[in-house]
Amino acid sequence: MKFGIRANLGQFSLQLLLVFFVGITVGMERNVIPVLAKEEFAIASSLVTLSFIASFGFVKALLNLYGGRWSESIGRKKILIIGWLAAIPIPILIILAPNWWWITGANVLLGINQGLAWSMTVTMKMDIAGRKWRGLATGLNEFAGYSGVAFGGIVTGFLAETFGLRPMPFYFGFAVILAALLISMAFVNETLPYALKEAEDWNEDNGTPLLCREKCSFREVFMLVSWRDKAMFACSQAGAIEKFVDVLVWGFFPIYFYLNGLNVAQIGVVVGVYGFSWGILQIMSGPLSDKIGRKIPAVAGMWLAGFGVTATLWTYGYYQWIITCAITGVGMALLYPTILAAIGDASHPNWRGTSLGVYRMWRDSGYGFGALLIGFIADIMNIRSAFYFVAIAMFFSGVLAGVYMRR
Repeated sequence: MKFGIRANLGQFSLQLLLVFFVGITVGMERNVIPVLAKEEFAIASSLVTLSFIASFGFVKALLNLYGGRWSESIGRKKILIIGWLAAIPIPILIILAPNWWWITGANVLLGINQGLAWSMTVTMKMDIAGRKWRGLATGLNEFAGYSGVAFGGIVTGFLAETFGLRPMPFYFGFAVILAALLISMAFVNETLPYALKEAEDWNEDNGTPLLCREKCSFREVFMLVSWRDKAMFACSQAGAIEKFVDVLVWGFFPIYFYLNGLNVAQIGVVVGVYGFSWGILQIMSGPLSDKIGRKIPAVAGMWLAGFGVTATLWTYGYYQWIITCAITGVGMALLYPTILAAIGDASHPNWRGTSLGVYRMWRDSGYGFGALLIGFIADIMNIRSAFYFVAIAMFFSGVLAGVYMRR
């Protein structure tokens, strides 16, 4: 059994393909669903519009929390397959939806899919890559995943503009989900043995907090990642707040651009640029954090993404918004794999799956809390106020990360 990306290139490449499919599954909603809310369901309340993101976020957060723990007992592959089985009904529910609550229900299943399938793809890559290449592994994983988000948004945008909002874009999504399920069942290998092997060779002087070494209960890991260790707390709060940006891009950017004259295909491109810049640049930001440390890229990314959100309000027009969305995506690329790798750095292999699950629980709860807060602010004030709220939250969260994260 050898660690490393090159030594496990076949399985690593297969996992990249799968996380690309995971990204497409969520990306197929990115520009179509918010427009669907306005055009077909006549949803006027911003809070109700964002309910589909809130349901997704809270469910994904819980599945992140428990999926990591389950994977340490029954294995990563089984959890991955369960995640894809949960995704099968999603396109069907959206196609047949007679009211908005069917869409919200479909996003509960989407949360299960993302919480299990995406979590396992990154955990499995960390397992086989080993400690030396963990930043690169997470960077490549998030590159493939968010490239899938962008690709899914662009493809469904053009399908929606050509054939209508339903059903054609979701036929495409169903085909992707089915292919991913079959690949997971037939070709993916279990990677839990790699984590167990790494645990045997673990160096106790790597900086892991003394209160929790080789053996650690679920409760202890939860407290450690959530608040007891300040560096892990800094990562968890930053992970939650940065999701506010994604809520804004997912729920309000399409509406904002649509009301300002862009068609669905153009919205798909603009939002897709955000996803591609986020995805592609993680190939570099992950390894960069291996060399210079996690703190600087994380803090810079928080502030740059917040600036990109603000710049979207300060500009007007298709090409200007492409630039501001690219800036926002660059910020997300800097922070995203870096914070994830920082959690992996401090975690013993025996409970890394659990610690990643706890972190991802807090991170993706940002979808739920962000949707509620942003929707509430937009309803009582306006959309522009929601943009500024997100930018300010990113700045102060970046300050906390700068103070408490380990370099």
